[in-house]
Amino acid sequence: MKTTKNSVWFETKKYFIVTICLFMMALGWTGFLIPNDLLGGGVSGISTLVYWSTGISTGITIFSVNALLLILAIKILGFGFGFKTIYSIIVSSLFFSLLQHYFTEPIITDKLLAGIIGGSMSGAAVGIIFNQGSSTGGTDIIALIINKYRDISPGRIILIIDVAIISCSWFITRDIESLFYSFVVMAVASYAIDLMITGDKQSVQLFIFSSKASLIADRIGKEAGRGVTFIKGTGWYTKTEHDILMVVTRKTESQNILRIVRSEDLSAFVTLNTVMGVYGKGFDVMRK
Repeated sequence: MKTTKNSVWFETKKYFIVTICLFMMALGWTGFLIPNDLLGGGVSGISTLVYWSTGISTGITIFSVNALLLILAIKILGFGFGFKTIYSIIVSSLFFSLLQHYFTEPIITDKLLAGIIGGSMSGAAVGIIFNQGSSTGGTDIIALIINKYRDISPGRIILIIDVAIISCSWFITRDIESLFYSFVVMAVASYAIDLMITGDKQSVQLFIFSSKASLIADRIGKEAGRGVTFIKGTGWYTKTEHDILMVVTRKTESQNILRIVRSEDLSAFVTLNTVMGVYGKGFDVMRK
């Protein structure tokens, strides 16, 4: 029963985070980008082009286009992913429709600032949603499918697709200034996506020199759930042998390990280094 309750709470928390991010993304578009004649990429960008051309609500177009792409997502990425994406598509469509009706005027009129804020909000939201195992649909689906089989940054994939979408805006607006700032939006959003994703997956390596190495290693294994490697070393100055602990963990978990070390041995000597990539159990999977 306890495991079931924990699982339900964990999934509920995920959906809550996704909902907040979808609201943030919709606000970035409807409050900052669209009223300033700025465009981002993805299905939201396509929907904005349709809105400028026909007046059809972005929420309707987002839902319609994503409904088609969702079939592809379920087939390749699995139904679990598809269900979360169904939720994201429905909620984002509602948020876009409601907020676009409310924000008839831009929150700020400076196009550059609006582009930076709107792009940051949208990109950060998409990156966090990716980390929750979901997607906002559209070109995000294409990016995740490619990323599943090839170790290519989702932000880079989306960046390439978005260039084509944003370039099309010139044929509607005929505004070079808006086109230029739209590319700024694209770059900011792409950077924010990668920052959110890689920041969550960044790993660190710790070397811990302590006379209480065994106690610290036991606690790291039990409380942090990370493996520990014992290395025998000799201090050249003292000519005495010491136990050295090597631990590889996510950057977000490193403070918990440092807390364990501090509580056991305040005189411990610790080094912490960022590592470029960690592959294997508990970390990333090596792709072809």
